Order: sequence, then structure tokens, then C-alpha cells
Amino acid sequence: MIDSHAHLFSEEFNFDLDEVISRAKANNVNKIMSVGFSIKTNDLAYDLASKYSMLYPTCGMHPSEAIYDIKELLTNLEDFIINHKIYAIGECGLDYHYDVDRNKQKILFEEQIKLAIKYNLPLIIHSRDAINDTYELLKKYPKCYGVMHCYSGSKEMALKFLDLGFYISLGGPVTFKNAKTPKEVASIVPLDKLLIETDSPYLAPMPNRGKRNEPSYVRYVLEEISKIKNVDILELDKITENNTIKLFKLEANRA
Repeated sequence: MIDSHAHLFSEEFNFDLDEVISRAKANNVNKIMSVGFSIKTNDLAYDLASKYSMLYPTCGMHPSEAIYDIKELLTNLEDFIINHKIYAIGECGLDYHYDVDRNKQKILFEEQIKLAIKYNLPLIIHSRDAINDTYELLKKYPKCYGVMHCYSGSKEMALKFLDLGFYISLGGPVTFKNAKTPKEVASIVPLDKLLIETDSPYLAPMPNRGKRNEPSYVRYVLEEISKIKNVDILELDKITENNTIKLFKLEANRA
């Protein structure tokens, strides 16, 4: 299995990260995307990936970062891309749940789309309560590609993102008993456009809902989707692994 989205540099893992990595390996997780989302966390994600060869670093500016100087954020981000081996830009996107200037969010997001095209890197898209604006911005740039991370929109919007060529990644919420929409989305996403993730330390799947999430729990996501799609779990594992490797251009082994 590959966990296509995790934040193992979070302070929740300060005291037992080695054990978390060991549990991931014991549960057949062989690669983890180490996703940055700010000036600080881009460094942390990269440093962690330098220590653990199964981690693959990304860098981006989360929409919540739009409270800072946008020009400075983008200069820092491009410098980081130039000077580090990274596998995606993101997470980035739009988040209207919090009171952050929406116009600034759009500027920050759009400039990251341009950087992704410039450096031929996939985007890891965060979209919360902003699905239509996210779609309209991505639609402007047919050369961009990537994944809708921990997708929470409708199945109708999922089809629109699929039409743009984007992958759909599902995480813990697809396992929740009352999660009608994520289960509907899982049922309609083509196998060749599906990724799985944990978004650790957030959104732990059943039966660990409400607890700290970690990459070993990605198996619960895989199990649930295999039931929804009526696909053998080993086959689904291989498919989602291959999709993740293809999207992020992962090496067979970084060690």
C-alpha cells in the first residue's frame, strides 16, 4: 500500500515516529507521501523524507497561508522547488471554512498552479467548502494535473474533476458509517484514477475514528473501498499503488 498523503512531521508524532513508521511497514505500507503546506512544514517534510527512505516529500502553500505576504510565500516556494527534489506541489487550494481572504487564497492557489505547469509537477489539491471555485481555477489551466486530496465533494463534482484528468484520493471519511457522499464517490471513481490516503494525523478511519491517524490505518480505507467497488483487496492495492507511482513519478526505491 501507499499512503498518498500524510503529515508525519506533526507534533503528534514527536515521541513515537519510529514506531509509527515500523507499524506502517508491518502493515505493508511501503511508500508515504510527506506533504508540506507552509514555509516551515515544507522544510520539515523534506527533512523527514531525508531520514526515512519510504517517505517522498512535497511542498506547497495551504490556503490558510494566504494571511501572509503572498509574494514572499511564492518566492520561497519556487526557490524550494529549484533546490530540492520534490514530487508534487501541495497541498494547496482553497478553503472557505475559515475566515481567510478569498481573493488572496485564489491568487496564492493560481500561482501554484502556474508553478506546477512550469516545473511539470502534479498538484495536491485541498478544497474545503470551495469546490466550485476550485474547479473553475483548475479548468483555466488544461496543462495542470494532480489529485483531489481527501476529496469531500459530491459525486457530480468528482466527475468534473475526473474530466479534467485529476485523480481522486479518499481517506478515513469513506469508512464512516454515516458517510453517504464519500461512499458514492468511491463507487463512481474509475479504478485507474483512484488513490488512498490517511491525511495523518487527521481523520482517522473506523475503527479508530477520533484518535490520532497514522499511515498503517490506510488499510481500513483500502478495505472499505474494496467492499464498495466489489474489487479484490489485493487487486485494488496493486492498482492504487500503481496509480500513485504514476502520478508522482516515484522511484522503485529511494534508499
